[in-house]
Amino acid sequence: MADLDALDSIFKAYDVRGTVPDQIDADLCRRIGAAFARFAATAEGADRVLVARDMRPSGVELASAFAEGVQRQGLDVVDLGLASTDLVYFASGRHGAPGAMFTASHNPAQYNGIKMCLSGAKPIGEDTGLGEIKHLARIGVDTPPTTPGRVESLDMLEEFAEHVRSFVDTGALAPLRVVADTANGMGGLVVPRVFETLPFDLEVMYGELDGTFPNHPADPIQPENLRDLQSRVRATGADVGLAFDGDADRVFLVDDQGEPLSGSTTTAIVAKGILEKEPGSTILYNLICSKAVPEVIAENGGTPVRTRVGHSFIKAVMAETGAAFGGEHSAHYYFRDNYRADSGSIAALVVLEQISKAGVPLSALRKPFDRYAASGEINTTVDDAAGVIERVAAAYADAEQDRVDGLTVDNGDWWFNLRPSNTEPLLRLNLEAPTREACDAHVAEVRALITDKG
Repeated sequence: MADLDALDSIFKAYDVRGTVPDQIDADLCRRIGAAFARFAATAEGADRVLVARDMRPSGVELASAFAEGVQRQGLDVVDLGLASTDLVYFASGRHGAPGAMFTASHNPAQYNGIKMCLSGAKPIGEDTGLGEIKHLARIGVDTPPTTPGRVESLDMLEEFAEHVRSFVDTGALAPLRVVADTANGMGGLVVPRVFETLPFDLEVMYGELDGTFPNHPADPIQPENLRDLQSRVRATGADVGLAFDGDADRVFLVDDQGEPLSGSTTTAIVAKGILEKEPGSTILYNLICSKAVPEVIAENGGTPVRTRVGHSFIKAVMAETGAAFGGEHSAHYYFRDNYRADSGSIAALVVLEQISKAGVPLSALRKPFDRYAASGEINTTVDDAAGVIERVAAAYADAEQDRVDGLTVDNGDWWFNLRPSNTEPLLRLNLEAPTREACDAHVAEVRALITDKG
């Protein structure tokens, strides 16, 4: 069995993730399954657990072992089979049951992991149960003297596809040409089913489910992984390109000129679409999103609310405020009517609806939302993250600052956020300014402070 000491390295802030089989193997997953079942039964009286997996070859054995651990605690297992993460969240909400999705999202093929939620897609993070599950897995959970739980299979794909389509007025959709690069991930299963009754001309690139990722990594936040999609959009004259990550809960968009949209721009476009249907709604955005996002929300009659980075924080604030939608710069898009969970497919359809209604290409539609120049996330390895943050804060003592998540400094016409990584000795810098030249100059200025050894 993988060493129990590996639990400390594979249990992250929001999920479990590591390499197979040295960090994660079947025996360890059996222990984690038992721990999760005990936690869910204690926390909310759960009597069954939904289990699904992505297309990674290791997922078959690992998910089966996890299910055995659940059954040994006397809970039933509902096997959803191959699924996207947003399908699992939907199933958790629709059936009122906790869920576990075996995926390592955008990570390379040698990785696998588990995203877990309580019933209603309620998030489980480091401070909301993941730490307790890790503890139970470490000490081992005694099998109670009960009959093992049963296993049943459930196909939720068509019901999920109908749910995704319910977020748009299908009668208002134009016959757009769409290219979707699913990167051999779960989008290859889900996206065609979502689109099959819609008036779009859909072409799927790398639609074969293959967890060895033979074409390119399923990590669309990296520009090099968008190149095939950009080329195909340009070559075919497509209206939109969609790039999904491995478990298809995130999507990045490419316009008709083959130019990518940032997660902030997509957040702003989706926010506008939501506000057209729910005037005056509260809309959430995380604190590394462009300033354009709260501006667009306010201009369209909504109430913008800024949150920390991370799905557990966004979902908690969504529950508190009743917000209709929330977006992250990393291309996670959360919908109140999707059990407050994120979905790449829903976000994609809302943008396609906006293009259809506007009657202009995405390259034109996006212009009012693209207002500033952004650095993207820049990671720097540091020995003392807290000390560096204090040094940078002191250098900008005259600017407006907050510590909601790391350090945010607002200098009026430009701003930046500096956050420590949850798992590595890194500082993450995100900076925005009015022009590319100003952005690059300010990045150099702040990075000099970060790396200053004096």
